[in-house]
Amino acid sequence: MLLNSSPSFNSFLFNSNSNFLSKNHKSQKSVPQTLRVVNSNDVDAFTEKSGYLFKLSSSEADSLNDYDLKKIAAIYKRKPFILLRRLFQIGSTFGRWLAARYVDSITEKSDLMFKIRAAELRQILLELGPAYIKIAQAVSSRPDLIPPSYLDELSLLQDRIAPFSTEVALNTIEQELGLPIDMIFSEISPEPTAAASLGQVYQARLRSNGQVVAVKVQRPGVQAAISLDILILHFIAGVVKKAGKLNSDLQAVVDEWASSLFREMDYIKEAKNGLKFRKLYGAIEDVIVPNMYVENTTRRVLVMEWVEGKKLSEVKDLYLVEVGVYCSFNQLLEYGFYHADPHPGNLLRTYDGKLAYIDFGMMGEFKQEFRDGFIEACLHLVNRDFEALAKDFVTLGLLPPTSDKEGVTKALTGVLQNAVAKGVSNISFGDLLGNLGTTMYKFKFQIPSYFSLVIRSLAVLEGIAIGFDPNYKVLGSTYPWIARKVLTDSSPQLRSSLQALLYEEGVFRIDRLESLLSESLRARTERVLVEDNDSKVAVKQILSFTLTEKGAFVREILLQEIAKGVDAFGRATLDSLTSMANTSIPFAASSSSSMTKEDMVNLRTFRRLMLLLAGLQKNGGSPVVRSCTYFVRQSWVHSFSVQGKVRNVPKLFFWMWFC
Repeated sequence: MLLNSSPSFNSFLFNSNSNFLSKNHKSQKSVPQTLRVVNSNDVDAFTEKSGYLFKLSSSEADSLNDYDLKKIAAIYKRKPFILLRRLFQIGSTFGRWLAARYVDSITEKSDLMFKIRAAELRQILLELGPAYIKIAQAVSSRPDLIPPSYLDELSLLQDRIAPFSTEVALNTIEQELGLPIDMIFSEISPEPTAAASLGQVYQARLRSNGQVVAVKVQRPGVQAAISLDILILHFIAGVVKKAGKLNSDLQAVVDEWASSLFREMDYIKEAKNGLKFRKLYGAIEDVIVPNMYVENTTRRVLVMEWVEGKKLSEVKDLYLVEVGVYCSFNQLLEYGFYHADPHPGNLLRTYDGKLAYIDFGMMGEFKQEFRDGFIEACLHLVNRDFEALAKDFVTLGLLPPTSDKEGVTKALTGVLQNAVAKGVSNISFGDLLGNLGTTMYKFKFQIPSYFSLVIRSLAVLEGIAIGFDPNYKVLGSTYPWIARKVLTDSSPQLRSSLQALLYEEGVFRIDRLESLLSESLRARTERVLVEDNDSKVAVKQILSFTLTEKGAFVREILLQEIAKGVDAFGRATLDSLTSMANTSIPFAASSSSSMTKEDMVNLRTFRRLMLLLAGLQKNGGSPVVRSCTYFVRQSWVHSFSVQGKVRNVPKLFFWMWFC
């Protein structure tokens, strides 16, 4: 039996033989060696240092169930001393730490004290509580940006946080579910298997069906602490924006993050998110999404399937990273419902080699128009169409409509030209953001609140992969799926984008079509990820794709271009026959060529296509021959039916010769 749990807590896992301890069990069972626990009898740093924030009335606590800045401000306006005490606590703790770092620098002890200061910073974050821990969790997923010592310490905040009292947790379960523990669970672990910023998890067995489950209980006081900290951060964001004359609405970004954080504190919403995520993505090969027990879930208690495994960041499994990229592609670009907090603690490699997603509190919605705009931006970036990319930024809300498009295009060309010069597989999402920094400031770029979570999701995903593959590029791995989607999607906007991409000033860019087709072939989810270096095999797959229903739009483009080529070939043939006839007749007047510049371009494109098909016919099997025959026959019929002139007769001889 596969046991399921939250990857947020996957460093502290039972094996399938772990013992449980009922609350009413009188004998003291020893905790099995396979269970890594922390002593919950000790007071955790958050409760010890920030416990004064918990003292809210029940009505005040209930009013904080949903994010409402006005309600939060109204509550703490009546509690000015708590607000001032929190400001002093934040300022003094960070101030002492920064002062110590400054002393280290002037005494030339920075290197010597580096690890000590990193540990001190982690302790400060633990004392200040969930809001700051959440920020640190996001930062800790970027090994390319954070020094190793700090990375090691901050990564401990993902799932190694001291738990609160088990007695408090069990009482919370009984109060929330309205039943004694032993009526809900036949067994429950004596200590939490893990603790995180918002809650802690126990392993239990449901009395109703015997299913082994994870029971997540919310930490007391998190709503009060997070509410006050967000109020402070919102104020600081406004000051920073004014002082730095920034274009982005930092307060809106804080509000978006705060809204997602408040949704994460509501375990009923998390359970519904988990069920929706399971429905949309649970069928993806090698992806595990645990079931949620909604009937046993409240705002502060969540019951879900238990999963066994290790953190994805602790195992060198590039295949599962690719599975994660593919799943993220589906989340962001297919359905728009995405996991906005994919830090290493939330991604688990099960013991049978599958990728488990858990902890569905922080989710995001990506609207259709923004999804299409994002795809178009990626296409234009890869193909170095920076003028179109500038327009995409307006569509996505990154640039105001009144911005200087010509200036932006010139700046983007200078900044991004080198980034894409090495090919799509070498484009780093993190590097792109870094390179755009100056340009974004100069041209008043804005970061829409909805986009901040998307950027965070992609950056965190790339950071996880970089942890064991420094050369990994999330955009390079995602682009094949973008290419496949733009080739197969029936969206009028994407088809218009494909048409615009393939035709530059009316001229067909066969190189761009070849690039899209070849990139789309890199999009796989099979376990054997082998790069196919045989171009003939790749083109066979391309032809097979164009004959499917999804390839209908591309097929029409190919037929149209081959028809143009056949027509140009007919003109060239007639010109050749006329020239030969004139040379055999003495004193005959030389005739001018009927070929136009457009005919010459079409003939070159046609020759390129025919060489491709001819090579396949000589080296391929019968399906390829049938594909080749189909394209030439349909193109000839199309051209003949349109033109209907005698000069198209040579095309018939060409088709008979070719196929």
